[in-house]
Amino acid sequence: MTRLTFILAVSSAISYASAQSPAYGQCGGQGWSGATTCVSGWTCTYSNPYYSQCLPGAASSAPSTTAPSSTGGGGSPPSSTSTATGGSATLQAGYSFIRAVEDPNFHKYLQSEILNTASDAVLGDPSTAAQFQITNGQLIQNANGTPLYAIVEPRANSTVNKLKVSWSKTPATSGTFVFSGDTVEWSTPDITRPQDNAWLVCPDAAGNKLLYVNLGAYDYMTPAGCADETIHAYTGATATA
Repeated sequence: MTRLTFILAVSSAISYASAQSPAYGQCGGQGWSGATTCVSGWTCTYSNPYYSQCLPGAASSAPSTTAPSSTGGGGSPPSSTSTATGGSATLQAGYSFIRAVEDPNFHKYLQSEILNTASDAVLGDPSTAAQFQITNGQLIQNANGTPLYAIVEPRANSTVNKLKVSWSKTPATSGTFVFSGDTVEWSTPDITRPQDNAWLVCPDAAGNKLLYVNLGAYDYMTPAGCADETIHAYTGATATA
């Protein structure tokens, strides 16, 4: 091998190695010009037409092709869901799971405290994960065919820095939910937040992991007993731990 050939081979190997997205990095989506494969042990997972992300799991040759619906829709949710091995519901077309991706709530999934009812919003086990759409600014849970709408409590005064999220049978009258990439954001014209994708998970006395909108700075002056989180759409066939 000549010196020039050796240099070209090494350069090619370095280029290939660097052309992989890191853990939790972007790896696809409309307009994306970066790497489309992930480092070893991570899978490029489809979130929506604009964003795919490297998530834990064996590498695959192509990402999932089921996308969450962020606009339009408006029809009734599916009347039922099938159950996959292990108890996790099979994801319905046009829906997504929503989960945290950081400790101490890694791969805990959004759902109702009392499953499929108008109760507090919590993060829980994959086996009981609910399914969601964001339509016209409403975050909508498919509760066995009944739509439940995410409601953010009003801010009592300017000293309050977290707002509880719950589920209601009637749509929210204030605030707007959106998917930004695969990340869930909430905003309202009445409140200025450092980050629209900042959430808090605060366990109650019974251990339920209650979800709150974080009005403060992310990962700074976190309320006692709470954890800063971002929550993300996941469109695998079933909810996974």
